[in-house]
Amino acid sequence: MAIGVRFSVKCGLVVLACACAGAVLAQDMAKVAPKNSKVVLDNEQVRVIEVWLKPGETLPMHSHPANVVYFITGGKMKTTTGDGKVTEVERKADEVVWSEPVTHSNQNIGTAPTKALVVELKTAK
Repeated sequence: MAIGVRFSVKCGLVVLACACAGAVLAQDMAKVAPKNSKVVLDNEQVRVIEVWLKPGETLPMHSHPANVVYFITGGKMKTTTGDGKVTEVERKADEVVWSEPVTHSNQNIGTAPTKALVVELKTAK
């Protein structure tokens, strides 16, 4: 009986690990998408990343701490969060949005290239 219980617990842990893999494996955007992003400032307070996507391009699953995004150009984006929720939104040039920490992927579903600056906050004072 003890062997069966241990086996069931191990199987349960494997299933849980697989279910959480997307969030656990999410990485730094600058590392998973070097052709679409560039760190332009990194200090003790913030990290600023320039991001650009051609129509149809996707940023793979990645994570951010709390951040502010400034959209240099507008565009239509599809976002998929680590838990699988999908949203589509159209952003305007010069729009600024706040985001709590997030794990997601982004796809440019519009017809024009998009460009933005992501300002990741490192400290809260």
